[in-house]
Parts: sequence; C-alpha cells; structure tokens
Amino acid sequence: MSGSQPSPPTLSARPTRDRHGMTTQPTRRAPPAPERTNQLVIDYLNKKGYTRAEAVLRAESSNQAIPADAEPRPKDTGPPKYLEAYARLDQWTRDALELYKPEVQKLLWPFFVYFFLNLVDQFYTKEARAFWNKYQEQFKSVHEHDLRRLEHTLLPEHQEDSSIARIYKQNRYRLPITHASFQYLMQFLESLQTSWYKLFIQVIEKHMDIRQMARAADDKFSFEAILRRDQEDQVVEDEGIPGHKAGSAIISTDPKEGNSLANLKLGKLPMEPELEEDLRGDLKELDLQDPAAEPSLLDIHGKVNIKQEDEDEGPNRTEIPYPISTARDVAMEVQKIRENRDRLKLEGRTGGVGPGLSCVMYTFHNTKDHITCLEFSGDNSLVAAGTDMSYIRIWSMEGTQIGVDGTGKPVNSKRLIGHAGPVYGLSFAPSTVQPPHQQAETRPQWLLSSSADGTIRLWNLTMWQCMVVYRGHVGPVWDVKFSPLGTYFVSSGMDKTARLWITSKVSPRRFFVGHDEDVDVVAWHPNTAYVFTASCDKTVRMWSVASGQAVRMFTGHTSPITALACSRNGKLLASADEGGNILLWDLGPGKLLKQLRGHSKGGIWSLSWSVESTVLVSGGADQTVRVWDVNLPAKEGSVAKPGDGAKPDGTTTSNAVTVSTANTKKKGKGPSVSADQISAFLTKKTPVKYVGMTNMNLIIAGGSFLPENYVS
Repeated sequence: MSGSQPSPPTLSARPTRDRHGMTTQPTRRAPPAPERTNQLVIDYLNKKGYTRAEAVLRAESSNQAIPADAEPRPKDTGPPKYLEAYARLDQWTRDALELYKPEVQKLLWPFFVYFFLNLVDQFYTKEARAFWNKYQEQFKSVHEHDLRRLEHTLLPEHQEDSSIARIYKQNRYRLPITHASFQYLMQFLESLQTSWYKLFIQVIEKHMDIRQMARAADDKFSFEAILRRDQEDQVVEDEGIPGHKAGSAIISTDPKEGNSLANLKLGKLPMEPELEEDLRGDLKELDLQDPAAEPSLLDIHGKVNIKQEDEDEGPNRTEIPYPISTARDVAMEVQKIRENRDRLKLEGRTGGVGPGLSCVMYTFHNTKDHITCLEFSGDNSLVAAGTDMSYIRIWSMEGTQIGVDGTGKPVNSKRLIGHAGPVYGLSFAPSTVQPPHQQAETRPQWLLSSSADGTIRLWNLTMWQCMVVYRGHVGPVWDVKFSPLGTYFVSSGMDKTARLWITSKVSPRRFFVGHDEDVDVVAWHPNTAYVFTASCDKTVRMWSVASGQAVRMFTGHTSPITALACSRNGKLLASADEGGNILLWDLGPGKLLKQLRGHSKGGIWSLSWSVESTVLVSGGADQTVRVWDVNLPAKEGSVAKPGDGAKPDGTTTSNAVTVSTANTKKKGKGPSVSADQISAFLTKKTPVKYVGMTNMNLIIAGGSFLPENYVS
C-alpha cells in the first residue's frame, strides 16, 4: 500500500467545514444575546429530534417550571450512579436489535473496566467489589486473564503497582464500530439522564478511541468486503489495548506518532559466495548421475536460494556476521534441495482441499505428566523431552543405539542431568538427513535447554555432556530457540526480556526489552534478520537482530500467547493463545489477516508451516492436531459426508482431508470451527506438545498419554 491513508473517524471534536470541504474560520463578531443563543440551541435540538433536552432548555430560558416528564437536574455522582449507569447499559445491549447487538455488546467490557477503576480511584472499595462481583461472569469467556489480574486492585496504590491497570489507564481502548451502530449508541446516550450521560462521556473522551468503520470489523470475508477491497484501502482496525497504530512498535495515544512503519527486509538471506560455489559443483555432479530427474537440482537451487525479481529484498549478509561455512553446511544444503524436489507438493489446491496430508504421532507413556516440553531434531532421528524433575531424556526415533549405560550395555536413550529446576525449553541445532555420497556428518550435534534455574545449557550430543552454561536471566527461562543457521540463539524469561546469544560467548549480544509481562515464547524469521517474542501482556513483538529495536507489534489476543511460528516464505506470522485461537499476521503492513478457530481452551502449544507456506499445522491441550488453509477463502467449505473419511463432528479420519464449515460444532459444547480447517486428527487422551512439518511436508506430532484416572 503506497502513501499514507486517512485515519478512520474518531469520537472527537473536529473543525467545522462547509459543503465544499473548506474549513470555516471564526470571525470577529459581537457575542449574541443570551436569548438568541438559547433560540439557536433550541432550533438545533428540535432539528435533531432531541425533544427531551429541548423541553428542558425551553423551560429554563422562559423561567417556567420544568415539565414533569423532563429529566430531573443531575445529582452528585458517586457509587450508585456508576452501578445504575452500567446496569442501564447492560440492559440496553440485551434489548438491542439483532442488527446492532454483536457490535454494541463490545462496549460492555471497556466500560466495565473503567467504571471499576474509577470507583477504586475514588476509594469506593466496597462498591467496587460489589460492582465487580455482579458483572464479571459475563466476561470470563474472553477476558479471563485480565479479570484475574484486575480482581485484586481495590486501592489506588494497587493500581500503581498493577501493570494491567496501568496499561488500561495510560492507553486508549480502541473500538472499531460501524456508522449505524455508532448512531445507535449516540441515541442511547442522549436518552439518559444527565448524570449517567456524563459518566459515559467522561470515559469515552478520556479512555476510549471509537473508530467508525464503513463495514463491520468481523465481516472481513463477506462478499461486499471482497468486492470493496480493491476499491478502498480501508483496513479493519484491531480492537483493544494499547492505543497505537496497528503493527507499529510505538505505543502512544498521540495520533501523530506511530503512523510510519519501519521498513522490513523479508526476503532471503544471500548465500555466502564460497558456499554457493561449492553447492553448485555438488549439484551438477548429482544431476549428471541422475539426468532423468526433472526439474534438476540446480534449477531447484536457483528457485529456492536465489532471489527472484518479484520477491522482497533480503538483509545484507554483513549485518549479521556468521562463521565461514564448512563441508557440513554444503552437505546440509544439498540435502535440503533434494528434499524440496521430492516433497509432497501442496500447490494447485482446489477450493481449499488439497492432497491427503499424513501425520505421524509419537505418544509417550508412563510419564506421570512430568514432561514439560518436546523437541524433534531436524533429521527426525532424535527426540528430546524436558521434565519438571530437572533432567532431559533423549531417545533415538530409529531405535538404534545412541550410547551405553553405566554397565556398558547399549541403550537407545540418554539422560542429561545438570539443571537445578524444571526444564521449559529445548532446541536442536539445525541438521538434516545424511545425504548419500556425502562425507560430512549432518546429524544433530548440539542441543540447547532452558530451565527454571535461570540458566541455558548447551549439550554436546556426541559426548552427551554439558559444554557451556549461559547465565543472565533473572528468574526462570521459559523458551530458547536456535537460529535457522545455527551459531546464534534467542531466549526469553520471567524478567520480561528476550536475549540474543552466540554459542561461543557466555554473555548476551542483544537485549530485547519492551514487554510488560513475562516473555513466554520466541521464534525466528527464516532469514535470521528478525526474532519474534510473545508475552503474557498478550502482544507479539518483532525485533531487528542487527539493531535490537522493535520494528512491529501485534495486538489482538485476549489471553496469553502460547506458540509462534513464522512462515517459510517470511511473509506471515502465526500466533496462538490459551483460548484456542490462532491469529495470522501480515508482517509487511503489520495487519491481522484472519483468525482460525477450532481448538478448545487450554492452550495451543505448537505451530508449524508447510514448505509452500500455504498450510499451517497446530497442536495443543485439546488433544488434537489440526491442519489449516491459510489462504483467504473465496467461499465456505463443505463438510465431508460420513463414510468419506469424516466423523459426524466435522473432523476427518487419517484417510481423508476435508474442510469443515464455519460454525461447525463438536459434540456437546465444543468451539465453532472456522472454514479454514482442512482436517483434524484426534489423539487418544494425549495433549499434543509438539507439531512439525518436515521438508517433505510430512506432519510429525508428539505428546504424553494421560489416562482418565490419572491424578497429578
């Protein structure tokens, strides 16, 4: 999108303009007589149909008694007024026309929060608690996390210490609403008695940013929206806190700030010249050995690793120094290109339904719920499990010997001991399947682990020993991730920071500071120029590795974020939360593309993308693995018929892949399933802690079995 776009209308005072669009400037005139002023106001009220206000003004201007049917003069505000005003708002939203109800119900949450905070500010502790207890239940389904954090802020000093209270008080709550619903709201406010009216207007003017939209915010995929998308550059605004321009990393209520987004280099990282030369030589030799293969490996290399004319600009290799490539790097690149050519291709999808994707599920038994995280190596030969008993266990997925025990007996699993607290994060260094006719070893050699003891450890997978301990975080380290090229890694912890490290140094190279709560999840951009962090403050931030500055911020989640994954083409980001929602973001403009619904509450713990960046896989606490079509749907999908590999609840068996329709329900009180879901694989009482799509587009998942009678 080129050029700056005009901001949507907001509820604020604006200069008066004539019918030709010219601003009407005030002129020097003598002030009109009071009688003339009153008459002008009366005429205006009569024209707008505000009969009750007109009657009051007529009575006052003529020194007559106020009619009995007019509103009484306002009394002092206080706790009763807040409770009465909110009760009136709540009843109005319940009685609203169905046309307006979905939008006007969004007003309840911000007014609930700010009325509660105002009561606390005025030391009405008892009344604030009564107000909270009366209305909190209706918000638990969406705002349960904020409710837990606001519940105990019952004194002004509590608000000063509460980060969530500061966020709501220091930023405007942005609320997109259609023109028709906005007028409906104005009519409601005008019908209120003056004391109630003032309470609502004070909150709107001080704490809210109401944006009038031409169409409903949740109607992005309607037929009208699709037709109008090319005719106007109006993008649906995100709802909620903080009050900033969507995608901008600047938090400010000043409309002049945050309008410009930092330029991103989302293209491929240029390959080292020496590495590319050696790679081309090896690929030519392989093409000569198998000349019948089409396309050739050299052609695949040109398409995958070399920038095309229509692709985005990539970062400069000098911005992020990497060590000189080795024979291992050449062998790994050769294998990646072979797998890219031989993969299950997902292009040419018709109506959102593609070829039947296969999922391999690895189930861990007798764990007694001690496993906290799972990680599979890049060549899928090893799987590592972190536990709350402070150790890591690694298994060979091929059943081969990977070491010997204390008695010299061969074993296919090893235990790594060193941490002094539960292990929360694991990450293997990049690796690939050993390519034929290659001397260099490409199997996994290193493993990173993060723990509640505040340390990160680097383990050698040949000697099965800890080689380096990285210290710096204050408190538990929740996540750690190797760079796609190795050498660098990023970590996140309870100290509200993420840190960039290099394996050869024990001190961090960069600090990423800006989140208001724990940083729970981290992820890398495929070109290694950016990292992503997700926090309990329900925001996702994108950071430049070269500068350490935030370049994007994404808001929209209503519960803590539990998983992140950037698409392989570097253009999209998927984020998932405890509420079972997946949000897809366009990194360029920093905008929300759509929401994927289908998982139940409890958390989505892992996300992974296909090679083509057209399919997303997710797994979580609801014991399912789900496959999603990330392309914008042209029309609603259809439910497979029972007998065609589909179950009556709209999910599919492993023999078929089908798109579920929007609002398809599970048995009982299950969540609605969006039309983007291609298929869902149900496990046997196994929460899914890991999902990954290999370079061959095969889905691998893992989790620990929990029997029904298990009690932690």
